[in-house]
Amino acid sequence: MEIKRNLYLNKLIDRRENGSIKVITGIRRSGKSYLLFHLFYHYLLQDGVPNDHIIRIALDDEEHEELLDSKALGAYIREQLTDEDEYYIFLDEVQFVPGFEKVLNGLNRRSNLDIYVTGSNSKFLSSDILTEFRGRGDEVRVYPLCFSEYVSAYNGSIQEAWADYFTYGGLPLILTRKTDEQKSNYLTDLFQKVYLTDITERNNLRGDTIMESLVNILASSIGSLTNPSKLAHTFASNGMGNISDKTISSYINYLMDAFLITKAERYDIKGKKYIASPFKYYFCDVGLRNARLNFRQQEENHIMENIIYNELLVRDFHVDVGVVEHIEKTAEGKRTAKKYEIDFVCNRGSQRYYIQSAFSIPNQEKMQQEQRSLAYTGDFFKKIIIVKDTIKPWHNENGILIMSIQDFLLNPNSLEF
Repeated sequence: MEIKRNLYLNKLIDRRENGSIKVITGIRRSGKSYLLFHLFYHYLLQDGVPNDHIIRIALDDEEHEELLDSKALGAYIREQLTDEDEYYIFLDEVQFVPGFEKVLNGLNRRSNLDIYVTGSNSKFLSSDILTEFRGRGDEVRVYPLCFSEYVSAYNGSIQEAWADYFTYGGLPLILTRKTDEQKSNYLTDLFQKVYLTDITERNNLRGDTIMESLVNILASSIGSLTNPSKLAHTFASNGMGNISDKTISSYINYLMDAFLITKAERYDIKGKKYIASPFKYYFCDVGLRNARLNFRQQEENHIMENIIYNELLVRDFHVDVGVVEHIEKTAEGKRTAKKYEIDFVCNRGSQRYYIQSAFSIPNQEKMQQEQRSLAYTGDFFKKIIIVKDTIKPWHNENGILIMSIQDFLLNPNSLEF
C-alpha cells in the first residue's frame, strides 16, 4: 500500500538544490522517513538521477553503527563523491550523531551536494532548529495523514473512513491494522512506549508522575481555554499535589517539542494584538488523544474541532483563536463590553479566514449564535461555518459560507467556495 503524500513531496521538490539543508520534522511515526527514503527517492530516480548519486543512510540501523561518529560520517560521505555531478544526501535520525551540525554545515559548503535530514531528538525538533544550521536550514514539517490522504488509501466508504479517522486518527500505520483491537492497541502502546518514554528519557523525568497526569488532563479538554496556572489548580483540586505554574509550563513545552500537542493563542481581532492567556491546546493526532483516554471521551464535536485545526496547519495557515469585543446595552440601558470567540483566525500571507466549527445547526437560534461573533469582526474577510451534516456548500443571507466537514477536508480549495 502506497500513500501518496504529494503535498510534502512537492515541498521537497520545490526546495531541491536550493543551497539549504532540508530539515524534515514532525512527530515520530508520521511518515518522515517514508517521504524521504521512498517517495522523494523514487521521484529523483524517475527524474534521471543515477542511483549512486543518492546517498541514503539510516543512522538508527546497526548496519551504519560505525557512522555514529561525526568524523566517520563526514569521511564516509566524501568517499562516495567520485565526480562533480550533483549528489543527494539523505540522513535519517541524524540526531544519533553527536556534532551532526558541524558535519552538515561543512558538507553544505560543497556546491554539488543537496542535503536532506530527518530526526526525532527534542533539540533537533525544537522551534530553534534552523539556528542549528546557522541560517542554512529549510524546514519541512510533516503531519500525520490528513483526511484526504487517509481516504485515498482507505478501503471503504467516505462515511466509514470518517468514523475510523475521528476515532483512530491519521498515523500512517493505522491503515495496516485490520481490527479495532489492533488499532487501539497500536495507538495505546505507541503513546506510552514511544512518545512518553522519549519525553521522559530526554528530559530526565524518570519516576515523575506529573507528565502522565498532565497528558490526561489536556486530552480530556481539547479546545478548552486553559493555562499553566489553571492546570496547576486542577492538579491541586484533584489531590494530585501542588505543582507550580513554571513546572506545568515546562512540561507543556516538552509535549510541544515532541510535536504531540500544539498551542493556539488568542488574538484580539479589533485590537490587533495577542492576549497573553489563556490558550487552547490541540493534539497533533486525534487517535493518539483518544487512545490516551482509552477511547472513553468520544465527543465528536471537540474531535471535529481538533481535526479542523490540524487541517489548517497542514495547509500552512497560522491559526489563532479569535476574540472580538462588542459594546452592548444591558436591560438597564447601560453600555457594556462583551467578548465573543471565533474558533479559528487563519492567516496565510495576505489571506485571512474566520472559521467556526459547529457540529450541527438544527435551528435559526443556533445559526444566530454561531454567526454572532463573525458579524462583529468589523472587516470583510471571508467567514465560514463548518458543520458535521452532509450538505452542499451555501452562503446564508449574511454572506457566511456554510459547508460540511467532508467538503472542507476533501477539497484543498474548499475555502474558496
